[in-house]
Amino acid sequence: MSNTENLTSAKSAKEDEFYTQLPDIERELRHYRKHFEGKVVYLNCDDPRMSNFFHYFSYNFEKLGLKKLIAACYKSQDVDLFSQYDAEQAIYLEYDGDKSGNGVPDPEEIGIVPLKGNGDFRSEESIELLKQADIVVTNPPFSLFREYVAQLVEYDKKFLIVGPHNAITYQGIFPLIQENKLWLGYGFQAGNAFFAIPRDADYAKGVYDPATGLVKFRNVTWFTNMDISKRHEELVLYKTYSAEEYPAYDNYDAIEVGKTVEIPADYDGVMGVPITFLDKYNPDQFEIVGIAKAPMGEPSKIYPTQTQVSAKGVRSTVKKLNDGPVMKVDTPPKNKTYYEVDGELYVQMYARILIRRKGAAA
Repeated sequence: MSNTENLTSAKSAKEDEFYTQLPDIERELRHYRKHFEGKVVYLNCDDPRMSNFFHYFSYNFEKLGLKKLIAACYKSQDVDLFSQYDAEQAIYLEYDGDKSGNGVPDPEEIGIVPLKGNGDFRSEESIELLKQADIVVTNPPFSLFREYVAQLVEYDKKFLIVGPHNAITYQGIFPLIQENKLWLGYGFQAGNAFFAIPRDADYAKGVYDPATGLVKFRNVTWFTNMDISKRHEELVLYKTYSAEEYPAYDNYDAIEVGKTVEIPADYDGVMGVPITFLDKYNPDQFEIVGIAKAPMGEPSKIYPTQTQVSAKGVRSTVKKLNDGPVMKVDTPPKNKTYYEVDGELYVQMYARILIRRKGAAA
């Protein structure tokens, strides 16, 4: 089972309580320090007994110059702050900084307030806490990622959150990216995101390590709407456009660029690039004009029912060609699935972000 499939399985089972590791939080947060001074930070999906977000912000409260730290989570928090036992009473916590001078967030310095409801981030109580916040930082349930982001946008909050990388192509998420209201953070070290899980779960070999109690996903990243320096780093372009090297799609008015580093420096039209381009996206250098992926894309052509020929030669009737960008080919590709439509041959590409260089001739 792939990492993506594991995330999907987790979503289906609602087993999406993944606790971010402190080193990963420290590596990402060091790029955002300027944003936190004098701000109220809200961790609204974080059990403080296990949350490394709470640990990070409470122990760095003075260094960051925070005004207040609020943490709340879905039910099962004990009034004994650092207990390992669950309780039926949901609570939220407030921390205003070190009062004793020992540089440590002591339990008596943390205000514990019971909630009437279950602490769901969509509840009225949680929304009232959200309204107090300037910045939200957390690892929300992946299964509710779209709804979670929509709430942050509705209440006009700054945020830094962990989410599935393929959320880029979600309806409700991609339009925010296209409008420069949401972008990717720096990401996890070497692309490997390790999370603690609160209970045993069924994962494929190599995903869950019982020795550490951690699962590893590669299809996870940071999403934010706070400005960071990498967003202004210009991508060095060295390739020269040629029609042979950069063929056009059959169903989108754009050329195919298989790798972000191979974006041609002299092409003025629309280019389709992998979604990993967003890790290098500089809005001063490129404009995102759309996405080639159903149902959000706007293809120039709709295909009738096709015959799919698998890499093993198995033939079946499908309608998949309209799901994304398509290339027309002269001969059947070797060891690769292709499609037949009215005697013509096609291969389908992965979802592509459609971009254009800023300053390019119209």
